[in-house]
Amino acid sequence: MMESLFSKKYKSNNFFLLAGPCAIEGRDLAFSIAEKIVKITDKLEIPLIFKGSYRKANRTKADSFTGIGDEKALKILGDIGKTFNVSTVTDIHETYEASLAAEFVDVLQIPAFLCRQTELLAAAAKTGKAVNIKKGQFMSGASMGFAVEKVLQENSDANVMLTERGNSFGYSDLVVDYRNIIDMKKFEVPVVMDCTHSLQRPNQTSGVTGGNPELIGTIAKAAIAVGADGLFIETHPDPANAKSDGANMLHLDNLEKLLEELVRIRQVVV
Repeated sequence: MMESLFSKKYKSNNFFLLAGPCAIEGRDLAFSIAEKIVKITDKLEIPLIFKGSYRKANRTKADSFTGIGDEKALKILGDIGKTFNVSTVTDIHETYEASLAAEFVDVLQIPAFLCRQTELLAAAAKTGKAVNIKKGQFMSGASMGFAVEKVLQENSDANVMLTERGNSFGYSDLVVDYRNIIDMKKFEVPVVMDCTHSLQRPNQTSGVTGGNPELIGTIAKAAIAVGADGLFIETHPDPANAKSDGANMLHLDNLEKLLEELVRIRQVVV
């Protein structure tokens, strides 16, 4: 069923990619990022879902950037999808947001902290859109089957994805247990590795989440090697000045080289 999300049917049997900036910061920047990602993924025959958060609800500090306005950001996502003929994904945080976001995007993403919220999962399922559920930092891969069940109980035809993004390690770090990818694949849904958020260093005393972006390639390569179906990579042309999660985003200039390496690994694995 996932094939319906991709406008181009590639013969290469590649992994698929969810990629874009952490947040929609403005129309020109979002379109510029999308244009470059589309050019790269078309060249490498990687099915793409363009990602951008229309609003950031989970911020450490009250004065952190949350967005440019819900409908304005969602319209940008919708226009990117139409302009580049790609599917789009954004995260939702409350039940009322499901129907709002569904007017503009193809995939509704459930944030990791909210993966057990039954009503939120049901609201996403009711829209008929695909649902990407991020595994909570406090959960095992084996326990995510219940989240899948909640979506399918509401809509048995729903496209569901599960995304691994690490587990809490102490107070201010995350660690990736690749057994979670194997365990989640047992639910017969596509499994994605979030290569950027899994390198976050949350709960910093500065009030700004840290990161370890030099290991993005390591996380991604290992994920492909153990059989991940897709990768999630947030990318930006100027991470140091990004308005959200700049500390763990991949510089856009480094995306093509990394994806080339990952395609070669995938060819060996498959």
